[in-house]
Amino acid sequence: MNEPVSSETYSAQIRRLAELTARVSAQRSEAHTWYAQQVSAADRAVAEAAEAVRRAEAEVTAAQRMVDRVDGEVTYLWAQLRDRLGMSVRRLGDPPGPARDVAGDPVPLLRGVRELLERTGTPGELPGSVNPLLIACGVGGALVAYLLGIGTRALGAGSGGDLAVGLPVLALVITLLGPLVGLAPARLLADRRHAVLTPRPMILVAASGLATTLLLLAVTYTR
Repeated sequence: MNEPVSSETYSAQIRRLAELTARVSAQRSEAHTWYAQQVSAADRAVAEAAEAVRRAEAEVTAAQRMVDRVDGEVTYLWAQLRDRLGMSVRRLGDPPGPARDVAGDPVPLLRGVRELLERTGTPGELPGSVNPLLIACGVGGALVAYLLGIGTRALGAGSGGDLAVGLPVLALVITLLGPLVGLAPARLLADRRHAVLTPRPMILVAASGLATTLLLLAVTYTR
C-alpha cells in the first residue's frame, strides 16, 4: 500500500514543479527571442545582400556603358588620326586596346586627345612654296579653256544655221572662263596639303589664268 505523503513533502514537490515550470517557460521565451533575433538578422543580411547585388549590377551596367562609350570614342579618334596622317587602315592598324594596370577616368584623356587632333587637324593656308604650282594651275586652266574654245569655234565653222552663230559665242564664253578653270586643280592641291584655298592663292590662280587668256586672245586676234 502507498504510504501517505506528508504535507511538507508535497508542498516541496509543488514548489519544485513550479520552479521547473518557470525555468522551462523562461528558457522557451529565451529560445523564441533568440529565434526571432536570428530571423531578423537573417532578413537584414538578405536585404543587405540584395542591395549589394543591385548596386553591383548598376555598377556593371554603368561600367559597360562607359566601355562602349570609350570604344566608340577611340574608334572615332583613330579614324580622325588616320585621316590626318593620310594612311590606310592596313598601314595604321587597328585601334589600340585597353592598357593594363591603368586607373582613372578615361573621359578627360579622350577629351585631351580630341582637342589635340582638332588643333593639329585645323587646315592652314598654302605656303608660298606652292606659288609656282598655283601659277601652273592658272596657266593650265586657261590653256584648257582656250583649246576648248578653239574646238567649239571650229565646230561652229563647220556647221550651219544657228550653230554657226551660237557656237562661236559659246567658244568665247568658254575662253573667258579660262581664268577660273585653274581653281579646280588648285583646290585639289590645297586638299592634298590639308590647307584652305584662301583668297591669296585664288587671286594668284585667277591672275595667272587671266594673263594667259589675254595673251592667247591677243595672239589669236592679231594674226
